[in-house]
Amino acid sequence: MLCLIRHLLGPMTTGHDILLFGATGSIGCAVLVALKSSGYRVTVVGRTEVDADEFVAADVTSFESLAAAVPERPFAAVISCLASRTGSPADAWAIDHAAHLNILELAKARGIGQFNLLSAICVQRPMLAFQEAKLAFEAELKGSGLTYSIVRPTAYFKSLSGQLDRLRAGKPFLVFGDGELTACKPISDRDLAEYMVRCLTDAGLQNRVLPIGGPGPALTPLEQGHLLADALGREIKVKRVPVGIMTAIIGVLSAVGVVSRRARDKAEFARIGRYYATESMLVFDKAAGRYDADATPETGTDTLAKFYQDLVAGRVTVDRGDHAVF
Repeated sequence: MLCLIRHLLGPMTTGHDILLFGATGSIGCAVLVALKSSGYRVTVVGRTEVDADEFVAADVTSFESLAAAVPERPFAAVISCLASRTGSPADAWAIDHAAHLNILELAKARGIGQFNLLSAICVQRPMLAFQEAKLAFEAELKGSGLTYSIVRPTAYFKSLSGQLDRLRAGKPFLVFGDGELTACKPISDRDLAEYMVRCLTDAGLQNRVLPIGGPGPALTPLEQGHLLADALGREIKVKRVPVGIMTAIIGVLSAVGVVSRRARDKAEFARIGRYYATESMLVFDKAAGRYDADATPETGTDTLAKFYQDLVAGRVTVDRGDHAVF
């Protein structure tokens, strides 16, 4: 009934106009759907047009481009799902930091009082360029005077789906070490999007850094492999890959990177792979020096097991982008 009323009345305007960045990514797309289904009027800013109430073409790396393109009307909030595509240092500082500074300056110049940011749980133990860039912007946002919600999700379903074709072809499931070095509480695009939209109105989620996972329990890579094999209806074969292999690759690429930017970027990509192979995507307890699944909040109802079943049946597809390791 509520959806019917919203359809008949059209999109709400006063206090319900949202400026959305990063809507072409899978999370941003899900946030757009969640916003529209909740009755918000959404203006999307970017380079590639999407099906929003309004689309504005602009270059987020240029404040002048943003200021000229974004309409001068009251917006209740900014939501950004932007992220660097490759994680290379240049890309990370250009998008995760500098572009977001442009968006923040636009929000302040236009009197937009709220900014919801999609970040990542891995920034709590920064070892990579994109993590440092994200943290630098998080600090700027916290000190901006705007109401903010900094959402740090755990692993996405799509990032845990890369070995489907391997298992279909009868190849073993690859794990680093014994397959139990790490764990995460995977979260679906839909559950994460609905959580981000809830941050617009739930005061308990505002002016906070918010680590968030799916409904749990925490799963190791080995457990994820068993779930994928179960969805395929076959026995799992496991191949264990020593983490030292990635360390050796990083060493070679870093040496070549002294004279080659391409090699430097590949070395950073390898570091990203090693990070995810050795660090859990859970809340890190600094006092205890360990990751804590029980301290990692949960949201939503979508499970990785059901997602794998849908993926095997062809009911869903994934585009894993530039950060795929397998």
